[in-house]
Amino acid sequence: MKEFELINRFFTGRGITRRDVDLGIGDDCALVTIPEGCQLAVTTDTLVEGVHFFSDISPKALGHRILAVNLSDLAAMGAEPAWISIGLTLPNVDETWLEQFTEGMHDIAEYYNVQLIGGDTTQGPLTITVCAKGIVPKGKALTRSGAKVGDWLYVTGDLGDAALAIEARKQGWDLSDEDRSYAQKKFDYPAPQVAAGQVLRGLANSAIDISDGLLADLNHILTHSGVGAIIHADKVPLSNALKNLPDEEVRLMLAMAYGDDYQLLFTVPDSNRVAVEKRLAEYGVTPTCIGQINANAGDVSLLYKDKPWPFPATGFEHFS
Repeated sequence: MKEFELINRFFTGRGITRRDVDLGIGDDCALVTIPEGCQLAVTTDTLVEGVHFFSDISPKALGHRILAVNLSDLAAMGAEPAWISIGLTLPNVDETWLEQFTEGMHDIAEYYNVQLIGGDTTQGPLTITVCAKGIVPKGKALTRSGAKVGDWLYVTGDLGDAALAIEARKQGWDLSDEDRSYAQKKFDYPAPQVAAGQVLRGLANSAIDISDGLLADLNHILTHSGVGAIIHADKVPLSNALKNLPDEEVRLMLAMAYGDDYQLLFTVPDSNRVAVEKRLAEYGVTPTCIGQINANAGDVSLLYKDKPWPFPATGFEHFS
């Protein structure tokens, strides 16, 4: 199967069709119409075999995952996902693999009302790049630079489960079948907090998605906003699967410094706390307050049960 046969079979005419797509797959560019009074939010992520996923990952899970990590970036900006384009580099054409991969990709795209509008296919080591585009009311996007002194710091859900899946495999940890399956599903099928991001528009001062680890991503907010933070490590939400690990320091290391959670980390002024918690609860999200923003620019004070707590790690960074 050659390139254009591949495109026609697995991508053209599959998935949803949005009214705002004027020209989709098949030309030199796609054409879309952006609603009046909105801005375009654009994000790009690349997943590389051996760096971002194991080589034996389910193709369907990989198709889901590559879209989810991009939609999570749009969620962090409070944007509504709309369109995606994909760059797919394959070592060879495996029709069974492609069928499962595109099934996973089209399933999540349909769930979030996202249309595939173009991309590229090439031959080489397995690498997948997605460019996702969304729309957000003009001037309403959430950013990393809006945190204010006194804001409360929240996360939308449990942290550390994807890390548990990875480290259990690498270190040979003896997990129960239930805990291993739960953690692996959280890694394979992350759930971008799209609805939560849109709820937070106008209520939160800043937001970011947790992809590189709580501390690493918090540092982006602190740097862009010129503020500091106090974090209560014992308040960080953990799943039962992670709580079942016997070593508490290992549990917190996975939750705070590992990443791949794709929950939202956001700051809220005191006046909006009740509204945020109530609105998110309407969408099945129970946010957890884990700390507060202060004036110590760039500094993170870690506390455990209200006592200073030294922590040896900061998070993932390419080329580090």
